[in-house]
Amino acid sequence: MRLRDVQADDVEAYVRMRCDPAMTAHLGGPFPRDRVEAQVALDVELVARDTSLIKMIVVDSPVADTVAGTVTLWPHEVDGEPGAEIGWMVLPEHQGRGLGRRAVRSLLDLAGSDGRWGVVHAFPAVDNVPSNGICRALGFTSLGEREWPFRGRVFRVHHWRIDLRG
Repeated sequence: MRLRDVQADDVEAYVRMRCDPAMTAHLGGPFPRDRVEAQVALDVELVARDTSLIKMIVVDSPVADTVAGTVTLWPHEVDGEPGAEIGWMVLPEHQGRGLGRRAVRSLLDLAGSDGRWGVVHAFPAVDNVPSNGICRALGFTSLGEREWPFRGRVFRVHHWRIDLRG
């Protein structure tokens, strides 16, 4: 497994991750297909401006350089304090093999060595057992359940926090 920056030709991977009802069940449903190209272009631009870390999770099995998912870190104010938010998705055929956990760990290591990210928050849905397990396994601190807005809706999430400053 390795991480690479999102690229303009990652549209199909975004469609598979963001427009599929099963993949987005914990996120309020599918992202509009007609907005995917614009989202990929924006994400490529954010990476080029070095304001977000938007990585594709790449594996070499069964085909070399197969995109298995994504892990992203972006600046995000939480409760009035500057910080960052991390999120991830792993495609169904790659789930259950620890890729999400390894990708999140790798991105946290990268962000920690960068020195500018500080406190990172994660907000998986309370019923998203795998994502909450990743937070627990990687040493995030649980701040309990809360309501959290995402894409115009409010979700019941588990709030996790990790401080990359040591």
